[in-house]
Amino acid sequence: MHTLVLYESMYGNTHAIAKAIGEGAHAHGEVTVIPAHDATTDLVTWADLVIVGGPTHARGMSTEASRRSAVAAAEQPDGWSEIELDPHAEGPGVREWLEGVGDADDTPAIAFDTRVIGPSLLTGRAASALDKGLRAHGFRVDAKPESFMIDTRQRLRFGEVDRARKWGARMAASVGSR
Repeated sequence: MHTLVLYESMYGNTHAIAKAIGEGAHAHGEVTVIPAHDATTDLVTWADLVIVGGPTHARGMSTEASRRSAVAAAEQPDGWSEIELDPHAEGPGVREWLEGVGDADDTPAIAFDTRVIGPSLLTGRAASALDKGLRAHGFRVDAKPESFMIDTRQRLRFGEVDRARKWGARMAASVGSR
């Protein structure tokens, strides 16, 4: 089985979660973890399962403006959260990837996000919009979108990386057993 994990990450949290999901899925076959802006049509075609994730910005998927704002926040001296940009933060994100992906021909897919802990009604949830976008492009969404939590200082909460690894293994196993 081939699993493709696409992600967008500004401060490294979603990147860490994507990597952990890939590690978990690796028990069930070959895995490629890649920033969304580097994804190609050939990689999507290669995949038996596509897992897509991004950070929650302004209650939904990031935009060009919200990414610029995140970069500006990371550049602030003496920032309140001492955040650093992910090496792959610059460039288009999952929203733009979805806009250009074309028809997926019923390829299984699952969405995830990172967001501040709290009710999604208040915090928003990028994975909901990703899930909707995947369906609109002909992906067969086989599971509910998943959220992995960060704290108010933009750091992953304790245990989230391990939870992502286990979730990735479960998602790959569920698709691989079909």
